[in-house]
Amino acid sequence: MDAGAGGGGFEDLSSTTPAAAVSRWSFAVSRRYQHLLDKSTPHVLYRWIAFLAIAIIYVIRVYFVQGFYIVSYGLGIYILNLLIGFLSPQVDPEFQGLSDGPTLPTRGSDEFRPFVRRLPEFKFWYSITKAFSIAFVMTFSSVFDVPVFWPILLFYWAVLFTLTMRRQILHMIKYKYVPFSFGKQRYNGKRAPSTESASLLPRD
Repeated sequence: MDAGAGGGGFEDLSSTTPAAAVSRWSFAVSRRYQHLLDKSTPHVLYRWIAFLAIAIIYVIRVYFVQGFYIVSYGLGIYILNLLIGFLSPQVDPEFQGLSDGPTLPTRGSDEFRPFVRRLPEFKFWYSITKAFSIAFVMTFSSVFDVPVFWPILLFYWAVLFTLTMRRQILHMIKYKYVPFSFGKQRYNGKRAPSTESASLLPRD
């Protein structure tokens, strides 16, 4: 009996250890953070305004410090990868025939299907915002300030960006898809009355 009571007391003490308290605190912070992210999902404009503010702060920081060009280069490569995922369909049309998913519309008379991105807009915003925030924090450590000739990095990134976007645009033209829904024909769910239903209407 005493042993059981002692065991219960030991468990109660173990639940109040600093490690358990930190675990509970981190779980609560994580839930609160996820709740704020969920609430921000429909506010697209405000989310991108917040990202623009963070990006401007980072650019100003790098401009005044006159360094951390290797961090900016890595950030640019990461943004390019995110952009390709944002502009690419979830299922590559080259392998569309191997899957059972719906195909992209190729004619104007085809039924409207929304463009399903490989990287959704919210994840694109979240990843790029987090990348700028991490890069901003890295500018406060001299370890990441590697001396480089920044015009070379800028020229290499511009060439890489041009080649990558050219390949992406050619892919869009080849498979006739646009990664945006502006101006596309939409199905509003309304049907014209059939002749059968029209014959049931009262006549004068």
